[in-house]
Amino acid sequence: MQYRMTIIIPVYNEIDNLDRIYSTFTDYFSKSKTKSKVLFIDDGSTDNSFTKIAEICEGNPDFEYLKFKNNCGLSAAIKAGIDHIKTELIGYIDADLQTTPYDFDLLLAEIDNYQAVIGYRGKRKDTLNKKIQSVIANSIRRGLINDGIIDTGCPLKVIHTDVAKKIPFFKGMHRFIPALILLQNGKIKQLRVQHFERIAGKSKFNIFNRSLKALRDTFAYRWMRSRYINYTIEKSKIDS
Repeated sequence: MQYRMTIIIPVYNEIDNLDRIYSTFTDYFSKSKTKSKVLFIDDGSTDNSFTKIAEICEGNPDFEYLKFKNNCGLSAAIKAGIDHIKTELIGYIDADLQTTPYDFDLLLAEIDNYQAVIGYRGKRKDTLNKKIQSVIANSIRRGLINDGIIDTGCPLKVIHTDVAKKIPFFKGMHRFIPALILLQNGKIKQLRVQHFERIAGKSKFNIFNRSLKALRDTFAYRWMRSRYINYTIEKSKIDS
């Protein structure tokens, strides 16, 4: 049975979460009707994350990895994953497992009718400070681009690979994946998914990269949207 989906998991100093990722995904793979595998993207970790990733992947075809030489950021990690994936579908989830891979099956049930199916977090289990940062960032984005996306920060997503490979990339792109799919006239379904407290490791986000950088990147997206090229070929004759 061939793999249908590859799930990108960016990793930056998440050594305390990797054993749990392995056990959770191994159990999920045994129960899901969709044949899937994990692609770790080690974003220049400075702890022992990569050693553990290599150990997990050794002799296990359900787990693969890419390792960056230096820390490049979340958008670069997602782009590298998309660039290297060959399965029909791409999944995405964060290494903190504040969302669960079991909810991928909810998204997969709808994916044949949409270019992407994305989650939005129901009862958020974040700290008050993190909730405030997220509200500010989402308010900025919705006010400036009005894309109709409920929770762009929710990491749980399933996207058709051919659609993902057409997404224009820039630093901060991870905040605008649904909006960038809409630029392709893609259809997106949003589904409520579970959310959990972070039980290991530390968040890499703060008020600066959640709000101030988000504001800057939103203006970059607005410029791109105003200049975006989109066309449909009706007929063609091209000699090979």
